[in-house]
Formats: sequence, structure tokens, C-alpha cells
Amino acid sequence: MDNKVLATVEGREITEQDIQQLLQSLGPQQAMQFNSEEGKKRLLEELINQELFYLDAKDKNMDEEAEFKFEMERAKSSLLKQYAMRSLLSGADASEEEVTEYYNENKESFKEGQQAKAKHILVESKEEAEKVQSEINEGLSFEEAATKYSTCPSKEKGGDLGYFTRGRMVPEFEEKAFNMEVGEISEPVKTQFGYHIIKLEDKKEEKQLLLYEVRDQIKQQLIGMKQNKIYIDKTNELKNKYSVDKK
Repeated sequence: MDNKVLATVEGREITEQDIQQLLQSLGPQQAMQFNSEEGKKRLLEELINQELFYLDAKDKNMDEEAEFKFEMERAKSSLLKQYAMRSLLSGADASEEEVTEYYNENKESFKEGQQAKAKHILVESKEEAEKVQSEINEGLSFEEAATKYSTCPSKEKGGDLGYFTRGRMVPEFEEKAFNMEVGEISEPVKTQFGYHIIKLEDKKEEKQLLLYEVRDQIKQQLIGMKQNKIYIDKTNELKNKYSVDKK
């Protein structure tokens, strides 16, 4: 499918793979704008235009101009540097034994902190918060109250904030949420954003993550450490081989 020819410009083929490569070269947000049939048609037109510019430049012998040759050498130098570093670092790997050993020696680093799951209603004043709380006490469900009164975008989900760990919320909110009982609804809590009424839905205590849960993370970490050592060792070797004169 990637080799499907989408257009031919003076004998030069443009394939589906060319479109995919152009998409990958764009930033994630920009790529989303073109990741549709209409968007891909626009990219194809751009690639056709680029081929036309290439042919026109060749006809005018622009590749023989001194400025182009200078730019070409700079691009070649940059690509060669990247290729050399990629080749040097590509062999770095981490064995299953190394991953297991690192996990056993650093278990304290692989813990999931205490989590709370809460819903909240955010209003501007204490008086508003007390009014909302009064309606909840009279039978209005917390979720309906959140949808009706909260100024936080979470109102669209009945005030649901999902699970969060310590350090994710403002201190006053966090202190209250982590000290509530599951199912409890708080008195109004003042923060820099206004007054919150909090309902604690669930609480998870700190837990030790198991090896299988962090295996990939550890492997990438070990590979990164090895690559860094390889890079430093190689640069030190090359500094002894070639002259370096810092001004």
C-alpha cells in the first residue's frame, strides 16, 4: 500500500509512502489537519509542486551554483554527523537480567503514590457554596448540582476530576480531599480559584509497582544510560585523536 503511485511528474513517481513521510515530518497538531482524504490531497499537490520546482531548478543548472554547493556541503555535514551518532548508539541494549537487577536495587523509585478520586463543585463565593450545599442536603444530587452551578469545565462530567496524586491540586483542595472518607461531601473549601464543595469517590493507598508494570520504562532508562556512556567515551577518544582548539 505504501508503494502505491499517486502521481508521476516527468517520470518521477510520488507514492503513498512519500505522503506518510511528509505527515511524519510535521508537528502533531499540524499533522492532524492533514490526516484526512482531503488533507492528503493537499499534501499530494504540495509534493507535485516540489517536484516541479526541482525540475525547473535542474533545467536552470541551479545545482551548479556556488551558493547551492555550499548549502549542500553544510547539509551533507549535518546528515553525516547525525548518521554517525545514530550508528554509534544503535547497538545499546539492556538484557532482561539487567532490567530485573535494576528493579530489585531501586524498588523505592517504583512506587505509585496515594491517589484520590473526587468530584467537585466550584463557585465564586462562600454564600453560593452554602446555597448549593443546602440544595444537596435537601435531595439534589451532587452531579446535578455540579452541572447546574459549577464554574469548572468538569461540570460537564458531573464535577468528576478522576484520580489524582498528591501535588496535582492546589494545597487547600488536596489537603481536604486526602483526609476525607469515601462518600463524604465536604464543607466549602476556599482556594485561589474560589470555593469548592468536594465529594470523595475513592481512595487508593501508595503501592509498589511490580516489575512487569515498569519493565519497558526501566529498559529505556538503562539504554539511555548506556548510550550516554558510549557517547562520552567516544567523544573523549576522538578528542585525543583530533585537535580541538577552543577560542
